Amino acid sequence: MEDEFVEKSSLTALAREQLKIARHASSGRSAHTVYGGHEHVLRQTVIALAAGHGLDEHDNPGEATVHVLHGRVRLSSGNVGWEGSPGDLLIVPAARHALEALEDSAVLLTVAKHGYPDPTSHRAPAG
Repeated sequence: MEDEFVEKSSLTALAREQLKIARHASSGRSAHTVYGGHEHVLRQTVIALAAGHGLDEHDNPGEATVHVLHGRVRLSSGNVGWEGSPGDLLIVPAARHALEALEDSAVLLTVAKHGYPDPTSHRAPAG
């Protein structure tokens, strides 16, 4: 049996570090990708927001969730909104939406991008 490499991250420590950065940033936010990126379907990012700051309304690039790690946030889409506290998992609507920190907050954003090319599509046919 082959050994597989498993990477472990402390989301608590990363959230604390990103909050420290966000509190001193003029934008009031900071982010660090934990897993994935542009070359992957799945991307997980810790986003820290100082109280009163947020992410302006934007489109959803795919299926997404927001897991609240610290603080309180409000996810809104149109006239509808949901508040989240530590431990809450908010399902991001498949519509334009925004995220606001009601207090200093950190979340884990998980996105599975739609329309991502099938990684097997470039393979030569078997035969």
